Amino acid sequence: MFACNVQMFQVVGGPAWADSDFFNIEAKPPESSPTAKLNPANPNVSLSDEQRGMLLALLLDRFQLKFHIESKAGLVYLLERGNEKLNLDAPKDPDAFPWIGGIEGGAISLPTGIAGKNISMPMMAVRLSRYLERPVIDKTGMSGSFDFEYKNEDADANAQVTRDDIVSSILTSVRGIGLKLTPAKGPMETIVIDHVEKPSPN
Repeated sequence: MFACNVQMFQVVGGPAWADSDFFNIEAKPPESSPTAKLNPANPNVSLSDEQRGMLLALLLDRFQLKFHIESKAGLVYLLERGNEKLNLDAPKDPDAFPWIGGIEGGAISLPTGIAGKNISMPMMAVRLSRYLERPVIDKTGMSGSFDFEYKNEDADANAQVTRDDIVSSILTSVRGIGLKLTPAKGPMETIVIDHVEKPSPN
């Protein structure tokens, strides 16, 4: 996911242990690389292109990973401006970690609304695709980062929640901040794992 900058639903194949076994990885970048100059390193920040390349090289080497990419038309969402007023504010802290999640904080796990801090439209599209399990393509044409909050007053936080409830809540919440998610057909890349092995111990 992180090495190829895709979501979990875009990775298929591989043995069962690839989804259940965990490994501790310690890797130090070369002193000459921009990554080595990050001080302090923030584990919450998305990986840079250089870091993704380093992680992919590690997987190819230590896990003997072999994969191919399949690209075909599939179901996507287009993130667009809606017809209502935009309920987006300039970020209170332009240096804050870009975040989008539930109204209570953390992941979007309840149909009670969404909130965002210092998040750009392209990044919002990427983060929402995780929950919608479809690629989200930014078509807003909006630059900069924003804070926002939308609370779904009709939601019952104590009710049993299904994935459909979360998807419906996201669609409603996005409309509530003046945007919209339009279903469409678009390009969808899938990472197909052809071969992978458990790494030898150090």
